[in-house]
Amino acid sequence: MEIFVWAAHVLFAVVLIILVMLQHGKGADMGAAFGSGSAGSLFGASGSANFLSRATSITAALFFATSMGLTYLSANQPKESSLMNSVMDQVENVEASAPEGKEKKSLGENGKSTVDGSEGSKANQIPD
Repeated sequence: MEIFVWAAHVLFAVVLIILVMLQHGKGADMGAAFGSGSAGSLFGASGSANFLSRATSITAALFFATSMGLTYLSANQPKESSLMNSVMDQVENVEASAPEGKEKKSLGENGKSTVDGSEGSKANQIPD
């Protein structure tokens, strides 16, 4: 579903660019505003809308609709596990498969490395 909306969004963007570039702008009649024509042609009425202006407005509305659709789709995606979660899962798998008798290093609740094992280190022991 999302792929089709993306394809339509890109298609409408390209068509919108082409339609805007094909239109004859009001700035092309700048000479008329400086004495060689009516001064109302610069900002005045341009007459009825032709095919290009109607097609541009329809394409712009469709582009806006696909933008809103993509926003909706991206906001309502199921939460995927992040890279950090997958790394933590791998660490837990390695810890579970570590041979017994050796010290197992793991991450404590605060994210700092702790050593599980009674021999050797007293770094994680709290004095009474």
